[in-house]
Amino acid sequence: MSIERHQRYVQFAFNGTMQQVRKVLPKIAYDPRILIEAGTPYIKQYGMTGVNLIRKYWRGIVVADLKVTDGAVSEVQFAARAGANAVTVMGSAPVETLDFFNEYCSKLGIYSMIDMLGVVNPLRKLLPLRHKPNFVVIHKGRDEETNVRSIIRFKDISKIRSKYDTFISVAGGLEVNSVRKAYFNGADVAILNIISSGDPNTGILDNLDFRKIVPAILSEIGH
Repeated sequence: MSIERHQRYVQFAFNGTMQQVRKVLPKIAYDPRILIEAGTPYIKQYGMTGVNLIRKYWRGIVVADLKVTDGAVSEVQFAARAGANAVTVMGSAPVETLDFFNEYCSKLGIYSMIDMLGVVNPLRKLLPLRHKPNFVVIHKGRDEETNVRSIIRFKDISKIRSKYDTFISVAGGLEVNSVRKAYFNGADVAILNIISSGDPNTGILDNLDFRKIVPAILSEIGH
């Protein structure tokens, strides 16, 4: 399984329960343009068992959103053994952690993703690294969604691309009707949260018809 250049992708993030995964994921037909994420709250609740459940239901790319901050090697091992093809690390982590993380992901043949949540200047964080990531995630956090002045910093995409040939994912308040904006601004991957009724954050409700919604989203991606 590999991510191809000049192809756009959508990533569906599960942050709820294992029951939600069992309910929704079988309704998402396999497509190589789809990545499935075990979100941070989901992993904190279920650990690597939760990641492995998603692997059982999904034969494509599985992202473990661990948001590693230290102890990179052991945490990458955990995710890889559970069946993840990609893992995230926090861009605010020490340079040493980021380098260990990127290097070890490369050794295991899985994708390294640096999440730039809360990082004011992502490019500056990348410059001193000896080992570069496969992905950079431009991320407006779920708590930030409550601040009307908080925006996804799309301008960071062109800044990063001026120096590095890396995949760029965009996350933060995206919904079906806004994925086009992410792609228009240069993102390779648009990340959409799967949410339950009553969840204050933006995303796709888990009680909707995913057999219709997913093809509609893929039509925005193209082939």
